[in-house]
Amino acid sequence: QLQLVESGGGLVQPGGSLRLSCLASGFSFRAYTIGWFRQAPGKEREGISSIRSITGSTGYADSVKGRFTISRDTAQNTVYLQMNNLKPEDTAVYYCAAGLGSHGLGPAPYGYWGQGTQVTVSA
Repeated sequence: QLQLVESGGGLVQPGGSLRLSCLASGFSFRAYTIGWFRQAPGKEREGISSIRSITGSTGYADSVKGRFTISRDTAQNTVYLQMNNLKPEDTAVYYCAAGLGSHGLGPAPYGYWGQGTQVTVSA
């Protein structure tokens, strides 16, 4: 059974940092692209970062470029999202997702999703 579990969310002040983790179970993510998405209330789900596990190739949305860094630990089947210089507009539920092959920041190709973890950025 394929499963993705996010962790690491919480409440931080503007300018603070968080590291999100996505643990994959039931499969090896080496053949997959792992993406991070977020959704704020009343807004569309937004793709913010992705990584192709085989090559390590990464991509970022303009809204997070230079502040967020995606990485993976293949031995632990885990993908991380290091979030620095957080802003109030980063407040959202953050999801990780997996899809076979090479994918970008659109959610449609991702067939497996985690349950989400809340990130709140507020003074």
